[in-house]
Amino acid sequence: MSSELEIVGMEGRIANYRQGRHTIQLKQCILDFPGINTRKEANRLVGRTVAWYSSTGKELKGRITRAHGNSGAVRALFKEKGLPGQALGEKITIIK
Repeated sequence: MSSELEIVGMEGRIANYRQGRHTIQLKQCILDFPGINTRKEANRLVGRTVAWYSSTGKELKGRITRAHGNSGAVRALFKEKGLPGQALGEKITIIK
C-alpha cells in the first residue's frame, strides 16, 4: 500500500509526442518519470491518470497506456484534443 501512495503525486516530464517517420500523434505523448529506469518499473504506472496544468490554470488529463522502450518511459493518451506544443518539456503529475 505504501508504494501506491508514492506513485500518486509523482511528477515527471513530457518528453515528446509519439511520432513516426512521416506522422506525429498529437494525442499521444511520451513521459519520463525520475526513478523509473526499466520497462518492468514503467509497467507499474500503466492505467494511471496524469494531468498537465497550463499557465492559465486549465487542466488536461490523460491516461498512461503502456511502456515505451526499455528505459522506463511511458506513453500517455490524451483523448480530447491532445496536448499543445507548449507542454513539451513541462511537468506532469500522476493524480490517481
